[in-house]
Amino acid sequence: MVFHYPNGRKYHEKCSTENVKKQLPTKSSYSNRGMTLEEDLNETNKYYRIHNIAVIHKKPTPIQIVNVDYQSRSTAVIKEAYFRQASTTDYNGVCNGKYIDFEAKETKSTTSFPLKNFHEHQIEHMKKIVEQNGITFVILRFARTDEIFLLEGKVLFHYWERMIEGGRKSIKKEEIIQHGFPIPYGLHPRIDYIRKIQELNLL
Repeated sequence: MVFHYPNGRKYHEKCSTENVKKQLPTKSSYSNRGMTLEEDLNETNKYYRIHNIAVIHKKPTPIQIVNVDYQSRSTAVIKEAYFRQASTTDYNGVCNGKYIDFEAKETKSTTSFPLKNFHEHQIEHMKKIVEQNGITFVILRFARTDEIFLLEGKVLFHYWERMIEGGRKSIKKEEIIQHGFPIPYGLHPRIDYIRKIQELNLL
């Protein structure tokens, strides 16, 4: 199946393959239970909703189907589709009357987090959230070491501007440790980012 971005550029199969691999279960342990970051966050958000802590949802990505193979009604296959609009961030919702909007990213690097994982329109979107006194941040996962950090939007903006000005194209792990906040894995909820932003007095 072929996907296209709003500008018509093809969504590369390499990216699609990596996303499929992320969804495949692996051997689980307490710290790495074979769950993707997205699955962990979805379970966390479900826990928040059930316990009336917050109402946070993953944003759907609208697509427009342009080519379907109708060999039969029961075996119709989508052959080509377009993303209707550029995505902003992954999750949004409300907690204690405060708007929350955040992005979740993973990397296989053990030393830095590539800024190419973000897009300019996402950064601009997050800046507008800050202008409206909303809460915005990114949740970063180092997949190989299974470490998760929360990095406030204003900190991400600093490193983004550094890149734009010709600096590093990634955030060193040491910088994330210094300016970010680790989120330990739990059972219920799995990634308790609400507690972390409460500890930071953002709520």
